[in-house]
Amino acid sequence: MAPHLSVPSSLPAPTRRQLLVGASAAAAVGLATPRAASASTLASPPAYLKGSQGYAVESSRVRRWATDTWRSLVAMTDPKTGLPADNIPESLAAQDRSGYTSPTNIGGYLWSAIVARELGIISRGECTRRLLQTLRTVERMEHHTPSGMYYNWYDEATGEALRTWPGSGDKVYPFCSSVDNGWLGAALRVVMGADTAAGVHAKRIFERMRWDAFYNPGDDPAHPVRPGGLIHGGFFPYDHNRPGGVYRGTHIGGEDVWLTTHHYDTTVSETRITSYLGIITGQIPGKQYFGMWRTFPASCDWSWHESQPVGENRTYYGIEVYEGAYVYRGMKIVPGWGGSMFEELMPDMFVPEASWAPRSWGVNHPLHVRAQREHGLLEAKYGYWGFSPSSNPAGGYREYGVDALGMGPGNEPGNPGNGYFSDQEMTNYDIGFGDCRPATNPTPTFGDGVVTPHASFLALMHEPQEAYANLVGIEDELGAYGRGGFFDAVAVKSGQIARRYLSLDQAMVMGAIGNVMGDNVIRRAFATRDAERALRPVIGVEEFGAGPV
Repeated sequence: MAPHLSVPSSLPAPTRRQLLVGASAAAAVGLATPRAASASTLASPPAYLKGSQGYAVESSRVRRWATDTWRSLVAMTDPKTGLPADNIPESLAAQDRSGYTSPTNIGGYLWSAIVARELGIISRGECTRRLLQTLRTVERMEHHTPSGMYYNWYDEATGEALRTWPGSGDKVYPFCSSVDNGWLGAALRVVMGADTAAGVHAKRIFERMRWDAFYNPGDDPAHPVRPGGLIHGGFFPYDHNRPGGVYRGTHIGGEDVWLTTHHYDTTVSETRITSYLGIITGQIPGKQYFGMWRTFPASCDWSWHESQPVGENRTYYGIEVYEGAYVYRGMKIVPGWGGSMFEELMPDMFVPEASWAPRSWGVNHPLHVRAQREHGLLEAKYGYWGFSPSSNPAGGYREYGVDALGMGPGNEPGNPGNGYFSDQEMTNYDIGFGDCRPATNPTPTFGDGVVTPHASFLALMHEPQEAYANLVGIEDELGAYGRGGFFDAVAVKSGQIARRYLSLDQAMVMGAIGNVMGDNVIRRAFATRDAERALRPVIGVEEFGAGPV
């Protein structure tokens, strides 16, 4: 997870892994028919996006993908605690589990169980048993009691909070991450809306979570933030020696915690789920949504970011917002920090953003998907597309994305900065910044592109036929598939495959399939009438600068 953070220069921004660390064979898939009066209705793409070549989508193959993906999640899950490990290799062997889990991993397993039930992979009874087992463990797990928030890392075999890291023995400082808890909170709402028996336990956990514990309204002159307020990266509940990185305080009263000085400040980011939960519960005001950047300013003193945006200022909830967008391949797109698919679309798994906010997300989501597709197939000519943080096929973990769709700088040859890139070589796309900064690499030659299947599954919610065709190629031609479903990533030129499964990425696969094939099951469970009443008026009023050039 590496959305943009408002960070002091002395402190590097955390990475996604640090903070988060998922019919017959010939029949066309029965895409979920939206309910006429449902809040979760999928918006139709704008007219200028229609007309792309489609492909037959086989429901039997998609269901097989879901069944195999669920197998990997079951393999990652400890049978005594019901907690999923963070990752597991292709062996799917219990002894090969990672030895640690996070609130995001736990949340992903919960919503995946709902999807598995909806698709008939498991019975209703098995689903409820699994949910109850996991939630009973979560209820007893150590956490920050005043806020109800959970720490970043636990032992999946015991549910105990980690104080030392498995293997290395390095010290682990308990940390409550705003986005990590956001995905657990989103999953709890899904369980509350989808399973009556388990929903009682999910509600009890959810109702003790204080989202305002992360909200900095900006009323402390010693720690100012943008108008509207911003969400902290999180807090340490105990004293922690991190000079310049934390300050002592609290937003909910009681004992002080050590709040991060960095805040999440871009709206195209998976971190907006935390804002949504705070707005839905009434703990964070709607104006906070407009405190985040759409793009950074277009002036020359901001010329360090990826490219010069175009747009105009508009005011919502008393907050002036620069509705900027980047121009890319004939499209104006509101960028994320890294230009990755999950920054754009992971919150869309839960909130029907395209229909609740047709002039913002309803335009930007399909444009982002189209841009990723055109980058992979037409610009970089990889033959495949779908770029998002994932395992690195060469080893380890890396943030991948489309450089042109991310504000993260990487403007000097040989100095990629902290942007995301779509290939192993970190090929930098730089068209300059208007008259402020000259272009250094406007037409780059790309190298060994890395695609991750979970990105295509998220895209399935907006370009089902194109995303399906891409996934068929990744399985059949690149061979990036095993008993637990798609492997986490593949480098298309070298053929290197990251032969492991990450629970978060597998959970995104399940959530997207559930929405496409299960009548928007995740969105329906999350986006209840009370959620719609609180959130839709906020996000629905906005008009992004996105659209055709």
